[in-house]
Amino acid sequence: MYKLFFQLVFKRMDPEQAHHLAFRWIRLAARTPVLRTFVAAALAPRHEELRTEALGLRMHGPFGLAAGFDKNAVAIDGMSMLGFDHIEIGTVTGEPQPGNPRKRLFRLVADRALINRMGFNNEGSAAVAERLAARTPVFRTTVGVNIGKTKVVPEAEAVGDYVKSTERLAAHADYLVVNVSSPNTPGLRNLQATEALRPLLTAVREAADRTVTDRRVPLLVKIAPDLADEDVDAVADLAVELGLDGIIATNTTIARDGLGLRSDASLVQETGGLSGAPLKERSLEVLSRLYARVGTRLTLVGVGGIENAEDAWQRILAGATLVQGYSAFIYEGPFYARAIHKGLAARLAASPYATLAEAVGAETRKVTR
Repeated sequence: MYKLFFQLVFKRMDPEQAHHLAFRWIRLAARTPVLRTFVAAALAPRHEELRTEALGLRMHGPFGLAAGFDKNAVAIDGMSMLGFDHIEIGTVTGEPQPGNPRKRLFRLVADRALINRMGFNNEGSAAVAERLAARTPVFRTTVGVNIGKTKVVPEAEAVGDYVKSTERLAAHADYLVVNVSSPNTPGLRNLQATEALRPLLTAVREAADRTVTDRRVPLLVKIAPDLADEDVDAVADLAVELGLDGIIATNTTIARDGLGLRSDASLVQETGGLSGAPLKERSLEVLSRLYARVGTRLTLVGVGGIENAEDAWQRILAGATLVQGYSAFIYEGPFYARAIHKGLAARLAASPYATLAEAVGAETRKVTR
């Protein structure tokens, strides 16, 4: 039903306009008590065998919504209603910003992919913090907060900008993510270099500890799939050295060649980050490399090209305790999370592992023995 609706309605609309329309419907459903109960019962059935513990947090399962969909924390209950086990909001910047000029979001339907150059369009950390503080949850869920650099802030002053967001948002976050890997903010990816990343992560950790004194807010870093293998290793080593809690692998890619893209060349050549199915292979490679490097010392989150339960299962076997989706949600619709959960439960039942925790990293461990 949704795929027909997508072909007849959403595919004919501007992608960003379609996103806002769907977003309004989700938020409306979540605000309607009887409707949200019905939708949650249909789309978010809980599989006890998938219960997951990660970052010191207990979750219904391992599958969450990646950052980028709910930038301003306005649909946490709506996305939980649709079955996502954790919701990562953002990317949120120190100051509000409109993002890049439209048109800035493109569907590559033939490739089941998206290209975006949104540019961290969001209301800013002060407004998002106020919204999170006033929130009365309808559904219990884990909320991650993804923070990035305000575009007008010079690279030399990036640390202060991240610290500002941390001080405002850490108290409302179940975990924090430092995003240094979006290709759509000039100079941002330069912060992935360890000499720049070390002081940034140290300052954010100190700000979170200074701001939130009754608990330790887990801190993760999100990296790009375009890093060279030696740079992936360097970030992994730095994360362990600094006592980070995890790494998210991966953000969108600026690569186009070698991905076998079938969409119209005019679309493929749009600037911005490519997400979705073409990212699957490289994202899995980065994840496997990270797990081989850090093992269970860090929580790894697999994201990029997760279209179905098999993709999610392969990320778990490669070392991911948590997995996230976004682009496939656009193509699969409201039953996306339910299908992932059902498929994961079936794969776990057919596997030699009693729990998902036992399955994490199983394939990578075989290769590295």
